[in-house]
Amino acid sequence: MEQQRPVVMSFAGLDPSGGAGLLADIKTFEQHRVYGLGVCTALTIQTASDFISVDWLSLPRILAQAQPLLATETVRYCKIGIMADVQSLLELVRTIKCLSPGIRIILDPVLKASAGHAFHNSIPRQAWQELLPELYLITPNYQEATLLAGTDDGDVAAEQLSAHCAVLLKGGHHQARPGEDTLYTANGTQRFPPGQKQVYPKHGSGCVLSAAITANLALNRSLPDACANAKAYTENLLASHHSLTGYHHI
Repeated sequence: MEQQRPVVMSFAGLDPSGGAGLLADIKTFEQHRVYGLGVCTALTIQTASDFISVDWLSLPRILAQAQPLLATETVRYCKIGIMADVQSLLELVRTIKCLSPGIRIILDPVLKASAGHAFHNSIPRQAWQELLPELYLITPNYQEATLLAGTDDGDVAAEQLSAHCAVLLKGGHHQARPGEDTLYTANGTQRFPPGQKQVYPKHGSGCVLSAAITANLALNRSLPDACANAKAYTENLLASHHSLTGYHHI
């Protein structure tokens, strides 16, 4: 009989195509042999190539889903994807930490969908300054990091953000080092170069990466090892098919 698996949680939007958001997170958790709990933050209408619309769930409805789960399960790590606004995100994070003291939160700060839809047209930096110290890790891409920090240089932005929490700067949009991720922590930086496989753009790859990091952390990997393993897992997804749809496997 298999030993009991670690339990993790995802707060994310429902993507009917299955490539991103909550469904992609649960697929990723299962492949890593951790048990995934899922809380829906938004209902989207989209395909792998087109984003059509989003209906945001209110914070009370989100918390109504999460509270019974956090009351009955031991969740040491959770990830958060899209939320309607930063103030709701901040309140959600603080409530999660009250309900599960010691929980570590990984935030994938999704500001724009893969298909181009912008979820947030302005960045309230004061609210972000309050939010960042509450987090364990954020996983922005180059553009997201510059927007959050208010600077044109993504590397400088990531270093500034890492004064508050660990930052994994994704390299998919990095002009100087394409495909190379960089982890910024209080102990310095660590780079993760791209692998040798032929990869193809995928809808939801950022969701998968942050979910894989969450799963690896729940399996007691160190943060650098979790990031390295998650990058390899995501590259397997990117190499699995030439279309925007990827297949999950370890």
